[in-house]
Amino acid sequence: MTRRTLIGSIGAAASLAAQPPRPHRQVHKEWKPLLGVLGPYTPGNVEWAKAQGFNNMILGSSPRSTLNALSISDNEIADVKATLAKHQMHVSALQVGADSINPDLARRDRSNQYFVKAIELAGKLGAPYIGTQSGRDPAKPFEQQIDEIVRVYHEKFFPACEQHKVRILWEPYPEAPNLATSPVGFAALFKAFGDSPYVGLQYDPSHLVRQFMDPIQTARDFVDKIYDVHLKDTEILWPVVRAGGINPVNRARWWRYRIPGMGSINWREFFSVLQDVGYTGAMSVEQEDPLYGADNNPGPDFSEDFKTGFIMAKRYLSQYVP
Repeated sequence: MTRRTLIGSIGAAASLAAQPPRPHRQVHKEWKPLLGVLGPYTPGNVEWAKAQGFNNMILGSSPRSTLNALSISDNEIADVKATLAKHQMHVSALQVGADSINPDLARRDRSNQYFVKAIELAGKLGAPYIGTQSGRDPAKPFEQQIDEIVRVYHEKFFPACEQHKVRILWEPYPEAPNLATSPVGFAALFKAFGDSPYVGLQYDPSHLVRQFMDPIQTARDFVDKIYDVHLKDTEILWPVVRAGGINPVNRARWWRYRIPGMGSINWREFFSVLQDVGYTGAMSVEQEDPLYGADNNPGPDFSEDFKTGFIMAKRYLSQYVP
């Protein structure tokens, strides 16, 4: 079966009609995107986020999380929805790891079965997106991997996406089974999927910085594919780079994730790209800053240091995000 046949098998018009309205591209006099945090679901985390003025969350939904898609019951889902409603908390996405074309077919099958259940859970919770990775098999040529991703998505995931009105978004995370880590990967995947209403980007500029790519120009080039955003910065430790390069023989860490404003991203330019197109979707702080407890946050409830990172991030972001 060719990629053209697979893509043609989906009724594009019917699929688009089944999708909820795009949550952005509407120009407003005052820019009012949703501002949120990423983390595990607990009632305490939801209550705290709301009290700090956040109105969105991205919730972890791995097999080891509090939202395990395989084991969560309908009663537990109802409790989660009630907690979110009580605090008027929107959920833009579930965050789920994926290994969709792993060459080990048993591992691939386990990953893909779980991913389908996560799509179902997102639908039940009313979350429109799944943030994830595309899949990768480095033993195969690039184009062959793209073809395999397209085939697996159409066969395994898109029926569930259509039923539950969920879109799969790729985060450009390079330390995962992922081809959607760069403009080259984005372009190849979107070309292969054509006008599919079931794929897009969960844009995280920090991952472009650590790969020495331009996060602003990349956002500008693919802004029509951005449906959800991670707010995280990257600090390049230039003395370490100058002393040992990006593959230092002593394995010295030459970069680290930071809260927005503490790295090298020009957030004014980044937000200008989104504001220019009237983006009113969600933007959520992903707290991985070691100076604010990211290396010592046992969870699932946020630790005090971890909370301080979110507070400091919001304080910085308030100059750009009302």
